[in-house]
Amino acid sequence: MNFELAIERLKSEGFKRTPSREAILRLLELEDRYLSAGDVKKALAADHPTMSQDTVYRNLTSFSELKILEETELGGERKFRMHCDRHGHHHHFICMDCGRTEELDVCPMEQVSRALPAFVIDDHKFEVYGQCPDCRSAS
Repeated sequence: MNFELAIERLKSEGFKRTPSREAILRLLELEDRYLSAGDVKKALAADHPTMSQDTVYRNLTSFSELKILEETELGGERKFRMHCDRHGHHHHFICMDCGRTEELDVCPMEQVSRALPAFVIDDHKFEVYGQCPDCRSAS
């Protein structure tokens, strides 16, 4: 997802185009990692000093519900990133230190389906967590 597609989705769902929403989306378009509401507020504080934590959090939640953003939980905190533009099924590696993500073309669902033959699986989410090379070399 890019900024323009995100704005179009917001408009089509009846959301107004506001400076706060634009700033949040532009930031997330530039970042290839998961960010918390606090990360977003901190990154935007200099240019948007009156933007509240609540405004950031509400917008991130709305964007996630509209499938503009992907959401995960790291260290007990909700984090967000732009939804992947990539077509086709894939999963992610997520750095626990910086939130950087890498796409994975592997999926364990075939094994899971074999292990649960009597069950109907409607959906799944598979993420791998660790340290990226940059964070590993810095520690």
